[in-house]
Amino acid sequence: MSNFGRVNIADEIKSRCNIVDVVGRVVPLKRAGANYKGICPFHNEKTPSFVVSEQKQIFTCFGCGATGDVIEFVKRYNNLDFVGAAEALAKEYGIDISGSFTSSSKDKEELYEINRQAARYWYKKLREKANPGYAYMQKRGISNDILNKFGIGFAEDSWQDLYDHLTGMGFGEEKLYALGLISRSQKTGKYYDKFRNRVIFPIINTSGKVIGFSGRIIGDGEPKYLNSQESGIFLKKNNLYGLNLAVKEIKNDDRIILVEGQMDVVSLYQSGIRNVSASLGTALTENQARLIKRYTKNVVLSYDADKAGQKAADRGIDILYSEGLIAKVMQVSDGKDPDEFVKTHGRREFMELADKAESYGDFKIRMIAARYDLDDPQQRVQFIDECAEALRRMKPVEADIYIKRLAEEYGISENAVRAEYTLGTEHQTPRYSRVSGGSVNTMTETESDLLKLATLDTKYVDALQKSGEQVFTSNEAQEIFEAIVKCDTGHRPMDTGKIEDLLETDVSSVFERVLEKAIPEGSEDRMFGDCISSIRKKRLEAEEQLLITSLKLAEEEENEKGIIEFTKKLMDIQKEIKNL
Repeated sequence: MSNFGRVNIADEIKSRCNIVDVVGRVVPLKRAGANYKGICPFHNEKTPSFVVSEQKQIFTCFGCGATGDVIEFVKRYNNLDFVGAAEALAKEYGIDISGSFTSSSKDKEELYEINRQAARYWYKKLREKANPGYAYMQKRGISNDILNKFGIGFAEDSWQDLYDHLTGMGFGEEKLYALGLISRSQKTGKYYDKFRNRVIFPIINTSGKVIGFSGRIIGDGEPKYLNSQESGIFLKKNNLYGLNLAVKEIKNDDRIILVEGQMDVVSLYQSGIRNVSASLGTALTENQARLIKRYTKNVVLSYDADKAGQKAADRGIDILYSEGLIAKVMQVSDGKDPDEFVKTHGRREFMELADKAESYGDFKIRMIAARYDLDDPQQRVQFIDECAEALRRMKPVEADIYIKRLAEEYGISENAVRAEYTLGTEHQTPRYSRVSGGSVNTMTETESDLLKLATLDTKYVDALQKSGEQVFTSNEAQEIFEAIVKCDTGHRPMDTGKIEDLLETDVSSVFERVLEKAIPEGSEDRMFGDCISSIRKKRLEAEEQLLITSLKLAEEEENEKGIIEFTKKLMDIQKEIKNL
C-alpha cells in the first residue's frame, strides 16, 4: 500500500489510542510530572529510564534509545510489522480500517495456504511408500508418533513434483517462487522444485500456521540443511523451530532449552524434554531473545561441544544477557551433540547437566581463558584485559562477584582486576547514545556499488572489513559479501562463478544484477569513498533524529544531565555530518 495510505491509517489509530493506556498494560508506569516512567521492556535495567509522554504521544528510553509512537511500541513489543501492529490496535479499539490492508491480508492468507498444502503433500510422501526419508528418520530412532507430531515430511528426488501439485491446485508460480518452494533456471527460465531428496521439517509459528520449511539432505551434499528464504510471512530472526509445541512446557518449567538444529529438537522432545526449541539456521538474534522473554526469563543453551557450537554459544549468551534473560550454557560431555547424548544417556542425565549449566560469568571467563597461555606474562595481561571487558557488560553486583572470583582462581591481585575494570568503565560510551538499526530486505544502490567494487579489486574487500561501519544491512548484500570473502584469493579478476555457487538461487539472481553494473575506469576509488561517506551520513542522521527526540523529552523532564549530554552529542554529530 502507499505511504500516504499508511500515514492516514496511522493518524486515525493514534488519534483514538492513548499511548499511556497501551504501554501501561504491559509496563507498570508511574506519573512523573507531565509524563509517566517505568522500566524499559526493550533492555535490562533497574532504574527507570523509560518515559511515556501523553502530550506528545511518544515513548523514549534514555537507556537504550528506543523511541516512537503507539504503533512503533506495539511493533517492537510484539515483534510485528506495521500492518500487524495497526490491525491489532484497530481491533482492540474498535477502529474500522476494513479495506486498508485487504490485499495484504489476502496475499498473506494465500501464502499460508500454499505452505499448508506443501506441508500436507510432503507429509503424505513420507508415509505412502518406502522412501529414503522415512528410512533415515527410522535410523535416527524417531518414532511415527513424533514424526506426526512435528508434521515431518519427505521431498522426493524429483524436479517438478511439488510444482506440478501446487500449480495443479491453482496456485501461481510467482507465489511459489516468493515462498522459496521453487527456483528458476537462469538458462532456460523454467521453474523447478527447490527442496529435493530431503527430509522436510515444517516451521510452524505459535499461531499454528506453516511459515516456512527446513530440509535435511539424505546422504552427502550441500547445504546439509536448506531453509526457506525470507518472505512476506517468514523472517528467520523472528521465529524459533518447535516453539509452537514447547510453549506450554516452557511456561510450566519456567525455562527453555535452546539447541542448534531441528533433529536435536525432535530427539529431545521424543525423550520427554519438551521445553526445547532451536534457532533457524542463523545465530541467535535479539528478536528471538525477546520472543523467548514472553514465556520465560531462564534459558539454557545446549549447543554442540565442537568449536563452532561453543562459538555460537558465546555469541548467543551475550544476546540473551543483553535482553535481560538469565542465560546459562550446558556442557554436553563425551564431545557429543544433544541428540547423541540423550539417546546414549537418557533424559535424567541430560536434565542433570542442564541443572549444572554454567552461568554467564563462568562461561565467559572460561571461554576467554581458553584463548590464552596463562603462563606467558604478556598473554596473562591480555587475558585480564579481555575479562575486564566482559565484566563491564555485567550488572555491577554481578561484576563485583566475578572480580573476586577471577582474582582467586587465577592468582591475580583483586585490586589490579578492579582497576582494569574501573578504567574501562570510565571511558565507556553511555548506553543511551547507542542507536540500533534494523536490517532491511532490499539491497540499496550503495550496497550494489560496493559489492561490484569488491569483485574488481581485493583492496576494497579489505577496506570494507576494516571500515568500522555497518556497511551491508540487507540480507542479500550480507550473503553476497560473505561469499566474496570466502572466494577472495587475492587474484583478479575474481571467479564470479564460484561466488554464485555459494549463493541460493534468489540471491544469485541479485548478484547477477550487481555484476551487470558498469563502473567507469579510474573512478573506483572516488566511488568507494562516496559510498562509505553515504553510509556514514545515513547512520549519523538516524542518530541525530533520535537525539533530537531524546533532547526534547529531557527538556520536558527538566533532566539537566540529560540535556547537557544530548546537546553535546547532538552538536558533535551535526558537526560530523557537516564535515561529510
